[in-house]
Amino acid sequence: MHFYSLLSSLILSVLLLYISDSESLKTLKNLAVKHGGSISIPCVYDEKYKSNRKYWCRGYYWSLCKIVANTNTSGRTSVTDHPTQNMFTVELKSLQDSDSGYYWCAVEISGGSDDGDYVYLTVSSDPAVLVINSSVSGQEGGRVSVQCLCSAGYKNKQKKWCRFKDWSCFTVWKTSTSQNSAVLVSDDEKGSVSVEMSGLQKSDAGWYWFSAGDVGVTVHLTVTERPSNSTAVTENKETTAAELNGNTGLIWVLLAVGLGLLLTLATIITWMLRKKCYGNQTETRARVSSTAVHTTITTESPVIYSAVISENKKLSQAVRDDGVIYSSVVAE
Repeated sequence: MHFYSLLSSLILSVLLLYISDSESLKTLKNLAVKHGGSISIPCVYDEKYKSNRKYWCRGYYWSLCKIVANTNTSGRTSVTDHPTQNMFTVELKSLQDSDSGYYWCAVEISGGSDDGDYVYLTVSSDPAVLVINSSVSGQEGGRVSVQCLCSAGYKNKQKKWCRFKDWSCFTVWKTSTSQNSAVLVSDDEKGSVSVEMSGLQKSDAGWYWFSAGDVGVTVHLTVTERPSNSTAVTENKETTAAELNGNTGLIWVLLAVGLGLLLTLATIITWMLRKKCYGNQTETRARVSSTAVHTTITTESPVIYSAVISENKKLSQAVRDDGVIYSSVVAE
């Protein structure tokens, strides 16, 4: 029995040399991604590794893993360091089934053994879990929703929504209203899980993961600033000024149209009055021209007699006793 105990201890020691489970470097242990898709994997490291070179390698054994990409390399696999967040991310693109396997988030240590933590990646056409959108954005004070799907074999597994910043998790139907936003995880028990975060704050931005059982998928959240009141007031003033300018222009157009109508009406009235006046003058001239005046002057007598004869009037004569002839015009 003592022999077997020593053998077990030896085997365990050897395994520890090949498999690292670092506390100074952490990542998820089991991730799933759809065939042909992409995934970003956050690797959180200790403050002491801030200036160390980071890399991503593949292999079952830590001591034998093959380096795939280093910090700031690009291509189908890229490694990007975020020193202010004590984190580096590994982005894998256009993944195929053959890309499934063990990988390592690793930190190079000068003069000593490198540090690393492993993750197993499964690439398939029907992954255990996936999200509709692995990158979401919301405004400060607003809300975001993440739709997660589970395959048939994981519908009854425990669902969790967790964040890398402090490794805190929220389970189904549990709402948290702590310093950060309220989080509600809803499961329809048919393979669809909705994660809703409301009352967003700037501190909520960062990396999260959704998991069903022991398989997870990563999500990145961006929180934008809410417009300040001064900005909103300025925008309202600009809008009001624009509206006033538009109304002023309309008023000038209406005034111009109204003035044009008044001038047109005045012209018409003046023309009608002139026409009427001209017609009266013509009628008067016609009446005068239709009357003929004949004057007979008799020189034999000191009395001068005149007779006015109108074409439209009849002359009636009256003889007085004194022999003088008087005429009177009688209008019909």
